Amino acid sequence: MPAASARERSSSAGLLSIGQVLARLSPEFPSLTSSKLRFLEVQGIVTPVRTDSGYRKFSPEDLERLRLALTLQRDHYLPLSVIRDYLEDVDAGRDPVTPTAVPPPSILPAPRRYRRDELLAASGAAPQLLNDAISTGVLVSGEVYTEQSVALLRALVALDRHGIEPRHVRALRQNAERDVSLVESALAPLLRRTDSASRGRAGEIAPELAKRLDEVRAIFVRSALDRLLS
Repeated sequence: MPAASARERSSSAGLLSIGQVLARLSPEFPSLTSSKLRFLEVQGIVTPVRTDSGYRKFSPEDLERLRLALTLQRDHYLPLSVIRDYLEDVDAGRDPVTPTAVPPPSILPAPRRYRRDELLAASGAAPQLLNDAISTGVLVSGEVYTEQSVALLRALVALDRHGIEPRHVRALRQNAERDVSLVESALAPLLRRTDSASRGRAGEIAPELAKRLDEVRAIFVRSALDRLLS
């Protein structure tokens, strides 16, 4: 094992780990993650070497290819297939023209915002139900509301038909806050770090932890319903 480790150190001299690549590129590309780097590898944009232990190692040339590919993708909205062809021409010693910038395939509309009257109309809620949701802290009051607010109020309307009022579900919001505290505690080692790679990793893990907590909660609810209806 010591001999193998020595060989790996020797063969990896001058090469960069995936974390080091993220640290160097993240200032230019803040949304870059380790998953995106692995995706670019799968797409043939870059081919890092692997150590005997299976770790990816990137050369300085790999780093520049990634920087170029990410720049073309960000500034010119080019698909990876066009970027890959361009890089292949460069690798073959040709002198290709830099791909022409194209407009983005679509421009997403700004998120919809709802005034109070529009929120009531979109959700089908009575004014008093909205007042109750706000007074109990289930829904945060504001000048305008989001699509998420509409979805929440629609759910409250459906529950209200069965006698379940906003005050009854206030504990669900409190439980959600506790879930976030659990996720925050689990991610504390990453969140304490200031490097972008750690922050990016935390951003990947957080939704997965939230999904698992939802699965556990759903199982508990189903089990309780089975006991109720049995």
